Amino acid sequence: MARTTFRLDPELLAEAKALAARQHRTLNSVMEDALRRMIADSATRSYPRPFNLHVHVGPARGLKTEVSIDDDIALLDEMESGIPADGRR
Repeated sequence: MARTTFRLDPELLAEAKALAARQHRTLNSVMEDALRRMIADSATRSYPRPFNLHVHVGPARGLKTEVSIDDDIALLDEMESGIPADGRR
């Protein structure tokens, strides 16, 4: 068996020790069991493909240069400019 050292959150370690005591097991066997379950679960679980963000590099069409996305009030006013007052948030 290999020996290793790693850091654990103190609360997680306390919970693992308490579980080991309740089950009359060693802390090592509890940790091994948890790792084995996690590895087995990850082998059967499907993960979504990574998301690729498309960055548009062509000419900007329909954008208004006088409205900055950093000015949230002006941006909201522009977004709601065509909406009747009773339909605004």
